[in-house]
Amino acid sequence: MSAAMATRIYIPSDTTAKALGADRVARVIEATAKEQGVELEIVRNGTRALYWLDPLIEVDTPEGRFGYGPVTVKDVDSLFAAEFWSGETAHPLAVGLVEEIPYLKRQQRLTFSRAGVTDPLSLSDYEAHDGYKGLRNALKLEAQGIVDAVKASGLRGRGGAAFPTGIKWQTVLDANSPEQQKQKYIVCNADEGDSGTFADRLVMECDPFMLIEGMTIAGLAVGATQGYIYLRSEYPLADKNLNAAIESAYANNLLGEDILGSGRHFDLEVRVGAGAYICGEETSLLESLEGKRGLVRAKPPLPAIVGLFGQPTVVNNVLSLAAVPFILDKGAQAYADCGMGRSRGTLPFQVAGNVKQGGLVELAFGPTLRELMFDFAGGTRNGRPLRAVQVGGPLGAYLPESQWDTPLDYEEFAKVGAVLGHGGVVMFDDTVDMGEQARFSMEFCVAESCGKCTPCRIGSTRGVEVIDRIHAGQNVDANLELLSDLCETMLDGSLCAMGGMTPFPVQSAVKHFGEDFVKHSTSEHLNSVLEEA
Repeated sequence: MSAAMATRIYIPSDTTAKALGADRVARVIEATAKEQGVELEIVRNGTRALYWLDPLIEVDTPEGRFGYGPVTVKDVDSLFAAEFWSGETAHPLAVGLVEEIPYLKRQQRLTFSRAGVTDPLSLSDYEAHDGYKGLRNALKLEAQGIVDAVKASGLRGRGGAAFPTGIKWQTVLDANSPEQQKQKYIVCNADEGDSGTFADRLVMECDPFMLIEGMTIAGLAVGATQGYIYLRSEYPLADKNLNAAIESAYANNLLGEDILGSGRHFDLEVRVGAGAYICGEETSLLESLEGKRGLVRAKPPLPAIVGLFGQPTVVNNVLSLAAVPFILDKGAQAYADCGMGRSRGTLPFQVAGNVKQGGLVELAFGPTLRELMFDFAGGTRNGRPLRAVQVGGPLGAYLPESQWDTPLDYEEFAKVGAVLGHGGVVMFDDTVDMGEQARFSMEFCVAESCGKCTPCRIGSTRGVEVIDRIHAGQNVDANLELLSDLCETMLDGSLCAMGGMTPFPVQSAVKHFGEDFVKHSTSEHLNSVLEEA
């Protein structure tokens, strides 16, 4: 069989797939194919992020890609015995055409349309799947035209605050006082530290050119010529892939002093953080990027006016910037047509915890949390009843079943005292002790607070102590009242969301799962405390 007739197979290469043995599987498949004289072209794609099926091996067929998963080294011999490269075989690991798997087929993948489809480091592959069309369109527009397109799309910050991206860009574009003429910056917040989240990592590992393109467009939009990706230190593969893609972009005139011969200039580099959760807060991130300790800055001034090195700076999350190429390629209306209310476009929800089908689910805003957890995720992995879910990272509220029919929408979640945040969804079965989860929330703040403001630094420490006294059955009613007062102080007095949101999971645990606190008290007064929490 000639090389031209070789069957192309895809083996995922993201961090999760590697952790599950994808590299070993790839080596054994390559060796076995050579030994048996089977012509295979192995492409290391990103991942579809259907993690219960990873490593998911995909075979190129005339009908589409046919999948097998989860594949281990022990399965390779049986796959070759079944001639898996022919496509539709009766192997026990066969999952059919990958695009027809309901979990994937029911999604609206705009940002993640290439994830698991392309070779992450192949520029030609990226361009063959609509890559850099957005940049080419942006180069035909004035800066204000690009900003107007982002405004019209309804794109909001995907890092947690949900601030309108176009308004932030407009502020930086308009920041043209004489002392601010020297330099403007684009800073990508890639310090993804929320529990249960991995969407940023997938963008950087599986589709790095998309982020580079989005940041370049942002630079054109606001007049910035320098960009930085502030990357979480725990993401070595993302670091490797981003730097390789940036090098390729420079070599192909997609970064540098004369982008695609337009005379427009944008430089980009990766800076690796030092493992501090607080540096996910934009001003703390800027301090760290400047080589200082990651302390939160007081606002105002806003980073859009006085940001990195005192200059106007766009600070956006990975997902915000990654949405921009689609908007400039397909048009603002195509993006705005997805979603509901003020929540336009899509959000990649990352489902983790005690979950049967964990992975990434990119949906237009609107379906309910219950649909996400059961129709997509399939409930709990161990089959036990689902009791609680935390949405929006470690600072998000714990939601009881009575709130699972809330639409996945920023405003709808706010109505029930919850946040969508970065789209992380962590599921807990009925064995969870919500009193312990409340303690963890305060303990997390103790460990990760920058220490600059007293309500956060001292409040979280006192919070752990108060919850410990409740668990020990010491003056439970009085300590619950004290905990409530402490949470209000942190909410109202903290300098940033670290201290200001830590009470959300604590208050929700007390309010909705009071029985986990009741077991420490026999007083009837507890009920009134729970109602006020």
